[in-house]
Amino acid sequence: MPEPGKKPVSAFSKKPRSVEVAASSPAVFEAETERSGVKVRWQRGGSDISASDKYGLAAEGTRHTLTVRDVGPADQGPYAVIAGSSKVKFDLKVIEAEKAEPVPGPAPAPTEAPGGSGEALASTTEEGGGSPSPKRSSSAAPDGSGASDDPIGLFVTRPQDGEVTAGGSITFSARVAGASLLKPPIVKWFKGKWVDLSSKVGQHLQLHNSYDRTSKVYLFELHITDAQTTFAGGYRCEVSTKDKFDSCNFSLTVHEAVGPGDLDLRSAFRRTSLAGSGRRISDSHEDAGTLDFSSLLKKRDSFRNLRDPRLEAPAEEDVWEILRQASPSEYERIAFQHGITDLRGMLKRLKGMKRDEKKSTAFQKKLEPAYQVSKGHKIRLTVELADPDAEVKWLKNGQEIQMSGSKYIFESVGAKRTLTISQCSLADDAAYQCVVGGEKCSTELFVKEPPVLITRPLEDQLVMVGQRVEFECEVSEEGAQVKWLKDGVELTREETFKYRFKKDGQRHHLIINEATLEDAGHYALRTSGGQALAELIVQEKKLEVYQSIADLTVGAKDQAVFKCEVSDENVRGVWLKNGKELVPDSRVKVSHIGRVHKLTIDDVTPADEADYSFVPEGFACNLSAKLHFMEVKIDFVPRQEPPKIHLDCPGRKPDTIVVVAGNKLRLDVPISGDPAPTVIWQKTLTQKNKVPAGPSLDAPGEDAGDSDEWVFDKKLLCDTEGRVRVETTKDRSIFTVEGAEKEDEGVYVVTVKNPVGEDQVNLTVKVIDVPDPPAAPKISNVGEDSCTVQWEPPAYDGGQPVLGYILERKKKKSFRWMRLNFDLLQELSHEARRMIEGVVYEMRVYAVNAIGMSRPSPASQPFMPIGPPSEPTHLAVEDVSDTTVSLKWRPPERVGAGGLDGYSVEYCREGCSEWVAALEGLTEHTSLLVKDLPTGARLLFRVRAHNMAGPGAPIATKEPVTVQEILQRPRLQVPRHLRQTIQRKVGEPVNLLIPFQGKPRPQVTWTKEGQPLAGEEVSIRNSPTDTILFIRAARRTHSGTYEVMLRIENMEDKATLVLRVVDKPSPPQDIRVTEAWGFNVVLEWKPPQDDGNTEILGYTVQKADKKTMEWFTVLEHYRRTHCVVSELIVGNGYYFRVFSHNAVGPSDNAATTKEPVFIPRPGITYEPPNYKALDFSEAPSFTRPLVNRSVIAGYNATLCCAVRGSPKPKVSWFKNGLDLGEDARFRMFSKQGVLTLEIRKTCPFDGGVYVCRATNLQGEAQCECRLEVRVPQ
Repeated sequence: MPEPGKKPVSAFSKKPRSVEVAASSPAVFEAETERSGVKVRWQRGGSDISASDKYGLAAEGTRHTLTVRDVGPADQGPYAVIAGSSKVKFDLKVIEAEKAEPVPGPAPAPTEAPGGSGEALASTTEEGGGSPSPKRSSSAAPDGSGASDDPIGLFVTRPQDGEVTAGGSITFSARVAGASLLKPPIVKWFKGKWVDLSSKVGQHLQLHNSYDRTSKVYLFELHITDAQTTFAGGYRCEVSTKDKFDSCNFSLTVHEAVGPGDLDLRSAFRRTSLAGSGRRISDSHEDAGTLDFSSLLKKRDSFRNLRDPRLEAPAEEDVWEILRQASPSEYERIAFQHGITDLRGMLKRLKGMKRDEKKSTAFQKKLEPAYQVSKGHKIRLTVELADPDAEVKWLKNGQEIQMSGSKYIFESVGAKRTLTISQCSLADDAAYQCVVGGEKCSTELFVKEPPVLITRPLEDQLVMVGQRVEFECEVSEEGAQVKWLKDGVELTREETFKYRFKKDGQRHHLIINEATLEDAGHYALRTSGGQALAELIVQEKKLEVYQSIADLTVGAKDQAVFKCEVSDENVRGVWLKNGKELVPDSRVKVSHIGRVHKLTIDDVTPADEADYSFVPEGFACNLSAKLHFMEVKIDFVPRQEPPKIHLDCPGRKPDTIVVVAGNKLRLDVPISGDPAPTVIWQKTLTQKNKVPAGPSLDAPGEDAGDSDEWVFDKKLLCDTEGRVRVETTKDRSIFTVEGAEKEDEGVYVVTVKNPVGEDQVNLTVKVIDVPDPPAAPKISNVGEDSCTVQWEPPAYDGGQPVLGYILERKKKKSFRWMRLNFDLLQELSHEARRMIEGVVYEMRVYAVNAIGMSRPSPASQPFMPIGPPSEPTHLAVEDVSDTTVSLKWRPPERVGAGGLDGYSVEYCREGCSEWVAALEGLTEHTSLLVKDLPTGARLLFRVRAHNMAGPGAPIATKEPVTVQEILQRPRLQVPRHLRQTIQRKVGEPVNLLIPFQGKPRPQVTWTKEGQPLAGEEVSIRNSPTDTILFIRAARRTHSGTYEVMLRIENMEDKATLVLRVVDKPSPPQDIRVTEAWGFNVVLEWKPPQDDGNTEILGYTVQKADKKTMEWFTVLEHYRRTHCVVSELIVGNGYYFRVFSHNAVGPSDNAATTKEPVFIPRPGITYEPPNYKALDFSEAPSFTRPLVNRSVIAGYNATLCCAVRGSPKPKVSWFKNGLDLGEDARFRMFSKQGVLTLEIRKTCPFDGGVYVCRATNLQGEAQCECRLEVRVPQ
């Protein structure tokens, strides 16, 4: 225990300091204790350090030394030294040898002066019984051990939570990286939610900043000196640049110091500023304040987590005005309704405001006690002065408001003075005062922050494993505080290795660098005004083939090009020829541009005819195609030979040449003939412009009717330029189509002629393309989170069979479509799941064939997934009669986004399956009386809940219900308080409610003293379940015995009630003075004639001097009818009167003596008798000893015992052998031998053995007990 009257001191007179040393160098820490012989322990990371080759420990008197030899990176970290109950922490930082600076010797011990040096590399903190050092820093060490670097934010080192003893000093530090900043950052310090500390700079608070050009780091410090208990709470540091913003929350805990014994305890409860809780006192003086006894309860915050002020919603109503207009009996209800925790403080301030109004002489109309305004709006504060020419000053938090632009506008109209505040912000939430001469009136302005709304919601996203995900949401206010949640669980900054949070003005981003399957789910951004929800779907990485390679047929020395397109442009692949890897050379080229992979073979030879394949790396996929070589046969012909077309497939059934739409079609036809023949190209036009399904056009002897399509014309192709062109040389004719289209499909006839003859060949060309888009899909079977999507095949399949379909969906107001399947859908319908109930969606579908994917179909009609509600709960039969059944139930547990339209009730006979509706339409109530039922039938009942999605599942009665009145014996259920005598005062209402049972409905009869009740003053009200006797204003004549009787046929039940109506008694009778002697008078009287129908509890006797006739009470609650009035003044005359009392109150009148009684002067001298003195001395002894106690930390504890002894013994209290006499935390009471020790706000340190010692001249006695203080978990 510290010495009385002194503050507790540390066990160390010199404390070790944190140091930086170069690698491979020794580090030396020194500590000095207050006295020698103290056992000192050194620790690292919570473990004791013993002497070894690594660590050297030395002790010489009060000086103790720790030496760390050959320091390496592994030695870096926190260390501590412990002596007794004091513990000091310090840090060791290891730097590179080339960056090392000279290490100074051990720093001197910190001084107690407020201006002493406290800027060590890291803070030193004491724990246990010692007090913290007078000044310390709450920032972490420069190596970042206290706070990790933020990859997104601006802080290099964030302010950390701190603790300080009242009267001490503390410094919070924040470091901001400035290497990438063009201008210095803007840093603001706040206490609580919005109190800007820059306006509080003064004696107790200073702000400092500096810039280190070497490390390019900005240092910002908040220095608090002479800390008070009111400084405790949550703080916030905000740093902002041109395009970035970051903030950090930290807390300050102020421990109460034990002061001198004559400390004014009221100062511990005095509140000088409540800025941290968003309230300020009206007085501008720094030391003024009102007593706030609730501050004791608030000190429990040091044992629990601080509340986040950002979660507290702003007040919606003017609570000050409500309290001013309410009666005192309503204060508790208003405090509970509006969440007021400091009701006593508010009422004291409100009382002070009312008192100021009465005393004011300079103001005709003062400011209201409080004003409320929304953020961004304008507020006018108006007062009326008694002197129109008086000068007025407006103050904000005690500082005069100066004219500055359009923010503050001062108006003076006659005796009115107005202060207008434009564009109110949270900084304007303060206490305002209007000062006129020496008087002032005060008010408080509360700025209500509007809720943060979501202006652009989140978008659903579908990604592959390993891809980057970024959710973006825009809110209505810059720098707003938001929360990110995944599947309802908040994502915190401790998970920054997985999630990154980014703020950009009004936009908020959640970034996942590499998505995994576990990241799939619903993500939400929550603000004070709502939330945005989106779904993330993570799929295994798959490769889609947008365009596969196709078979090619080329001639000699032509160019062959194989081309394919895949979904991932970063995928590489290998080209194979007959299963072997193809090596590029001057003739064979391989290219990869974006998603397109191309193989080009120049000057095709017969050796190039083979199977070619493209295999993507990392995927089990193989794209294959065949290269056909078109061999040209040249036969020897004599001169004047007829023309001939040299193709491998001449004749009537040529091979079909397939070309992909958009590609180049080139038909190279070798010809011969002498003289050179004339080449004619023609295209056969069919009725449907499609390839004929029958034989060739030039087949003789075939019936044209066997063809599905009729040929009616041929088109001559003779252009030598353009998209479709013909080029003819001596030995070949080339037909070219640039960018093949659907119209180019058909049969082409090549005819060669010369004078010797002619030759003709038919070539069939087929153009294949992606399918046409399907029609808009149709939505059906919409459920809670699913629906059925149906669509029709495309009108044209592109010449290739449709391989499947791809389905996509999006939210109605979104622009991002999300794919629902990676494997092609073979059916024309699909059940889409994992949708959010209540969100409007649209669907669209793609058709896919071997060429690729069609354009999307038109979007479906918007639809909203809504599920029917669940079944109602707790269906029960409440009552049954011969034709009715009364049912009741509770609403369903899940209603859903579709709301609840009502309930339907049905019934059916036992053994039947046909349900009959009990009522037309729906009922909104949770009970129903089903009428017109057949008597004696056994029925089952069921209830369904309905909404726009339809009816939900039903709930039915477990057993059939027989429709028949059940005979139940009548029974009165008299409440317990009515079974004894019922007492009411005259004029009070009498309302006696007695429940009963019985079926059918019983007949109720009331009587008084055996006679039926008569008169209009007593009314009887009966219902099917209870009966009520009601008297509006009770009178004495209503007293008596009342009997209530229930009757059903020949069964009955009775109950008796005794009612007593009481009133004030009449005054006593026959008061008279029976005797008078000396200074005394004897009075006698008779009991009152009317006792008010209740027992007389006592009498009040008063006396009055005849001269003044002022009545003074002599005796109260006196039970007898005679008394002695003493201590009367000789020579005066007195009147006496007596009031009678009962449970109602005193009698209205009193019995008074008719004549005054005169007290004569005595004629003789009274000589007191002599008595022998007796010795009552007695040694102290405890009649009731102390008992062991166990209390909870934070509450007051009381130890009691009883002692006797003469002369009165001197009492002393001890704890663990130490005297508690002058300790202000303990209060000691002694009353009539009962000794009490009160321990205020117990803590674990208060546990121990307490001894009470009583001493007088006759001897000494003591008793003891053990006190255990438990810390709540």
